[in-house]
Amino acid sequence: MTTQKKKKKPQITLNGRQKKHLRSLGHHVDPTVYVGKEGLSDNVMQSVLDALRTRELIKVKLGQNCEVPKKEAAEMLAKTSGAALVQLIGKMVLLYMPNKKLPSEQRLSLPKK
Repeated sequence: MTTQKKKKKPQITLNGRQKKHLRSLGHHVDPTVYVGKEGLSDNVMQSVLDALRTRELIKVKLGQNCEVPKKEAAEMLAKTSGAALVQLIGKMVLLYMPNKKLPSEQRLSLPKK
């Protein structure tokens, strides 16, 4: 019996200028994924990954019924997806993960470090 190890995704690090830029872009983004009473289930995590692959910058709304504390949920979403946690305001989480496979006109450009 062989066990497959999940590949650990490298965590993205952003500096203050890059986070500020992404927060300004994220202001106009509508929530893509909603977390309800089921919490951070496999289906929710897969939805987050799918959304990050197509958009790079997404908002996740933590519903009132979500039993996981918001800070813990935000960190778990970022760690599991391999994305950078850009912002947590109230129950809204902003995540960023670059995708080199997107056409260049759809990719976000960040300020230099």
